[in-house]
Amino acid sequence: MRFDFLFLGALIFGTFSGRADEVPSFRNDVLPIISKANCNGGGCHGSLAGKGGFRLSLFGYDPDADFLTVTREARGRRIELADPGRSLFLMKPTTAVAHKGGKRLETGSSDYETIARWIAAGAPGPKEDDPTLVELSISPKESSAGLGDTQTLKVEATYSDGKTRDVTPWAKFTSTDETVASVDAHGKVELIGHGEGSVNAWFSSQIVTAKITSPFPNDIFEETYAQSTRHNFIDTHVLAKLQRLRLAPSPRAEEATLIRRAFLDTLGILPTPEEVRDYLAETSPDKYIKLIDRLLNRPEFVDYWTYKWADVFLVNGGKLRPAAVESYYNWLRTNVAKNTPWDEMATQLVTAKVSSTIEGATNFFAVHQDPESMAENVSQAFLSLYIGCAKCHNHPLEKWTNDQYYAFANLLSRVRAKGWGGDSRNGDGERTIYVSNRGDLIQPRTGKPQPPAPLDAPPMAPDDQRDRREVLAEWLTASDNPYFTPAIVNRVWANFMGLGLVESIDDLRASNPPSNEALLDALSEFTIQSDYDLRQLMRLILSSAAYQRSGKVLPENEGDTKFYARHYPRRFMAEVLQDAIADVTDMRDRFTEVLLNDGSTQKTAFYEEGTRALQLYDSAVKSYFLKTFGRNQRQITCECERSNQPSLVQVLHLSNGSTVNDKLAAKASRVSRLIANEGSLSGLVEEAFFICLSRPPTEKETAAYTEILTELPEDELRVGLEDLFWALLTSREFLFQH
Repeated sequence: MRFDFLFLGALIFGTFSGRADEVPSFRNDVLPIISKANCNGGGCHGSLAGKGGFRLSLFGYDPDADFLTVTREARGRRIELADPGRSLFLMKPTTAVAHKGGKRLETGSSDYETIARWIAAGAPGPKEDDPTLVELSISPKESSAGLGDTQTLKVEATYSDGKTRDVTPWAKFTSTDETVASVDAHGKVELIGHGEGSVNAWFSSQIVTAKITSPFPNDIFEETYAQSTRHNFIDTHVLAKLQRLRLAPSPRAEEATLIRRAFLDTLGILPTPEEVRDYLAETSPDKYIKLIDRLLNRPEFVDYWTYKWADVFLVNGGKLRPAAVESYYNWLRTNVAKNTPWDEMATQLVTAKVSSTIEGATNFFAVHQDPESMAENVSQAFLSLYIGCAKCHNHPLEKWTNDQYYAFANLLSRVRAKGWGGDSRNGDGERTIYVSNRGDLIQPRTGKPQPPAPLDAPPMAPDDQRDRREVLAEWLTASDNPYFTPAIVNRVWANFMGLGLVESIDDLRASNPPSNEALLDALSEFTIQSDYDLRQLMRLILSSAAYQRSGKVLPENEGDTKFYARHYPRRFMAEVLQDAIADVTDMRDRFTEVLLNDGSTQKTAFYEEGTRALQLYDSAVKSYFLKTFGRNQRQITCECERSNQPSLVQVLHLSNGSTVNDKLAAKASRVSRLIANEGSLSGLVEEAFFICLSRPPTEKETAAYTEILTELPEDELRVGLEDLFWALLTSREFLFQH
């Protein structure tokens, strides 16, 4: 009987939260309570099958369906209107009766009383005129504290009726970096490390973020920052962040390191010994800027960046026939060579039609043949947003709703194709893309078409007869689109700096904030003002002092992992490494077969002898080396498709595999020509270092290796020189961009 007395007492004394005469809303009061308790989470009743026959929409994305489930399903036994305390909806989460999910609600708590009062009022359902959440805010939004300090965050929701409520008790809190800050269920944050972290608060499918800084315990003079080199606004923003965190910038890299770094990051190749020597010998103060300008206009630039964007656009011979692959690749290469602005390329791709062998961009719609996958890949490629989770329910980590997903996908629902159906071994791959004047994508939850609309934008008018993709392209490339410009800026920045301002580089969700938001905003504005000329953006980054910093770790910046106090080394990507080994040995690989999706192979005539890995049209070319070193498979638009993780197989292949050893031993290799030139042994050592590491050896290195070669019998000199090259090619200094 205690449930009856509790409920009666609440009615008499007004112990429920809110006014005694105010009826709680199922949408705005009840659902936030069960979401906070995780009753509708993926591991409980929000799972696809539900638990114990009770299935709710994930995190409450479908209030109408949830209301029917709670009040009407199972013969209405979950709700007892005459005696709220005996409702299973309250008895289960309080464990008054057995509940496999454990206790989720305390009897007598304000949340318990809110639900009880809702039941007592007749369990009213969601109404069309319910106030809707229009803004979520968190305070303090930015703060700085010391190690061990604590603070409590406050989350407020503003509704369409103009009212603002403190919803902190029903918000879910998560820390983006547990090494810096931890947060409990009530929003209490504790600083447990140094750096900058963020805490996300989720409420009713919206997310807000609070940034918390815990400066490193370094004693650094203000003059260190004031006197640091500033070449452009990048350095201003980077140094401001380093000063806030008390991190010291590392000094400028050595000249040999810089030329090697710039070649690899801009062209994907090593500089030749002659190019390094000429650069080191040049004395003009602007020689580095002149180097940048030369690199940005080299033909290898087109090879490298065509390959990079082919990863994003999924130029894949396993999915496309040879003629279509060639057309797609050539469209991309032509635009890179012409330096077509990024927004124009996006528009061309999104609105492409006619034949896939004539207009290469149309192959985007051959790789993705349904509106949902088209929408997801447009979003991932150009906005760095993964919206796939919203296909079945509201996105659990983002603000995108199930309705928004289908509205966005419906922009592409009228794209049609005729021609090739799928077998990539027959025919020329011609597929004609056109746009129908009818056809809509049905929202499964409602059984009706969702009015087509870009993300966070109003829907198209019902009588609008334009190609919906034109509307998509206009919204996509608009200067006020908060994702389009930062997405491409972040991709380009990560290529040169080794780490994105947002990591992963294609994950720009609100709950994954940038490490330097002011810098990302400034770079985005620069890109817009430059009319999306990516070479200008690259030149800006290359010329910054931040890019030219050495990778030397100082005691005052050893704790830095993402604020660019120093340069971050990373292993060559697979294609660059294969080309670098071929350049050093002067022995090119042959690419003669492509792998199809069914695992079979097919001969290809695309690639002549001497073709570089970075000149391959697609990712289906058969190569044990590229597979071993984690090339992008181009199955989905995601940076996760490429792996830079080391493995034992990679180590064994470099140590004992054919890629290095057979090339060095070949009669036509560079080693043979070096010996034939009969230079001095010390000269051979110096040349090997310039070829492999793009620098002269130190006196100690020269002496040590020369002594080893001197002690060898004449007939073993070649073996010794091969061993020297092998040692350099398998060293970390060679394998890493630094």
